[in-house]
Amino acid sequence: MRKLRILSLVVLAAMAGGVVQAGETLDAVRKKGFIQVGVNGSLFGFGMPDEKGEWKGLDVDTARAIAAALFGDASKVKYTPLTAQQRFTALQSGEVDVLCRNATRTLTRETQLGLDFVQVNYYDGQGFMVPKKMGIKSARELGGAAVCVLPGTTTESNAADYFRLHKMEWKPVVIESTAEVGKAFFAGRCDVYTSDASQLAGQRASAPNPDDYALLPEIISKEPLAPAVRQGDDAWREVVNFAVLALIEAEELGITSGNVDAMLQSADPRVQRFLGVSEGNGKALGLDEKWAYHVVKQVGNYGEVFERNVGVKTSLKLERGLNALWTNGGLMYSPPFK
Repeated sequence: MRKLRILSLVVLAAMAGGVVQAGETLDAVRKKGFIQVGVNGSLFGFGMPDEKGEWKGLDVDTARAIAAALFGDASKVKYTPLTAQQRFTALQSGEVDVLCRNATRTLTRETQLGLDFVQVNYYDGQGFMVPKKMGIKSARELGGAAVCVLPGTTTESNAADYFRLHKMEWKPVVIESTAEVGKAFFAGRCDVYTSDASQLAGQRASAPNPDDYALLPEIISKEPLAPAVRQGDDAWREVVNFAVLALIEAEELGITSGNVDAMLQSADPRVQRFLGVSEGNGKALGLDEKWAYHVVKQVGNYGEVFERNVGVKTSLKLERGLNALWTNGGLMYSPPFK
């Protein structure tokens, strides 16, 4: 009874102090001094090395934001390229600490794979890409087509549902890696390539002749893409979750990588709390009070991350759409940082 009473007092003291207790993953990551992140590895705009070998992409920047929040240094990341079939096993086994690899949050993945998805970093939907020379204008014209698709993805099951619903035959051509499925499609091994619309845009941008291919207008699914961690380590989950949310909150507050130092002098109490001028948020997460400052200074806000990697001025030429702030008609929304 005495031990139970002491334990209760410890828990109550922690709750009163508003301090998140470090968990196994958070402790392990701190000890080794870097974050091991599972990424796509071959998806232009989201996660792949550039011609100099430097990792670039929206998912890569998400990983850098987590490192900046935890270490004050966005470079403290090591990347593990994973196929769609490898990604969840790598996270479950502890090979990676967090998955930032265009993975869709679903009910079964959370309940049966032992994963926790955090804040969505890209709202996507499944589409179709075809060679323009086929003259196809709608997915409803794809009956009998050979369709390139990645195995073990929501896109594979979505495509099966779509063709069944519309009573059309299809011939799935299943290829394991993102890079290989793109090569197969551009080499003519299949008539159609189906995947998340952003992934199709990225593949088209890296095609030998991008203008030879068209994205059909139909979007046949919801694909909320989010980083994932293992269940059972709430402290680590909160660090990852709020690192992503900090990108969104910074954009809403008008804080950029360019003005973040000047914003330290802001009289706005929301900005003061967010940047750690007023203390409390860092202690609550078990981080330095300037954690969000480091994220914005080194990575930027969500708008900067989006436009730099996949926006209209990049090869992908994607509009913000659902990924705009809620104040601009999108779905990007952060709870208050207080």
